[in-house]
Amino acid sequence: MSRIEKRFTALSEKNQSAFISFVMGGDPNYDASLDLIKALPKAGVDIIEIGMPFTDPMADGPAIQLAGTRAIKGGQTLKKTLDLVAAFRKADDETPVVLMGYYNPIFNHGVEAFIADAKASGIDGLIVVDLPPEEDDELCVPARAAGLDFIRLATPTTDEKRLPKVLENNSGFVYYVSITGITGAATPDGETVGKAVAAIKEKTDLPVAVGFGVSTPDQAAEIAKVADGVVVGSAIVRAMADALTVAGPPKKSFQKDTISTVKKLANATKRARK
Repeated sequence: MSRIEKRFTALSEKNQSAFISFVMGGDPNYDASLDLIKALPKAGVDIIEIGMPFTDPMADGPAIQLAGTRAIKGGQTLKKTLDLVAAFRKADDETPVVLMGYYNPIFNHGVEAFIADAKASGIDGLIVVDLPPEEDDELCVPARAAGLDFIRLATPTTDEKRLPKVLENNSGFVYYVSITGITGAATPDGETVGKAVAAIKEKTDLPVAVGFGVSTPDQAAEIAKVADGVVVGSAIVRAMADALTVAGPPKKSFQKDTISTVKKLANATKRARK
């Protein structure tokens, strides 16, 4: 059983939805990013998504685009993102870690080398937003053969005809995009999301996590009632950016302010079903 499967199983037994946080690898620099990632599990994060910085993040809103820019300016590369996970694993062998991003950096790294390096670093799953199911042989199939979960995005425009193809080689969990458009651009409607999650669960036994529009504790709680996981990215990244603006170079106050936001979102997620 993978770390991801173990985590969802344990939470299901407690009737809790998973809280999944997204942070950009290397934002605002390697050391500050590593310190923050190490603090996430104690703040209530069940699964950590780490962004792979890229210069053309077509699915991301302004907050995450700026996070990627900060990381790249700070010297972050795909190799350093893999190193980040390896360093995290020295102290935490239980929290699932998923890399999220785009195919170009992986292609430049070399697919075989990337899969081997990802496994060696302790990564559990991949979300590659610009690789459709028709390109599964490119990365998805070899990644799954190596024991990495490949997590696919389903969206409000994924109809009944398309959904089986999306789910075909999906593993770990299904990531349902609650809005049409880029990350952090709109607010999801709980009732609509609930119907979409139910429709997906009719076609798969995998957990369904919902993200792309969740930014407040109230929204997280609402989604947690209908989904197996709640993903928050832009709100956390904005909290990081705000803390940097106030505190200047990343110090303890940067991490403290960011973790405060994470705790509020995680607590709301965990209490939603009680």
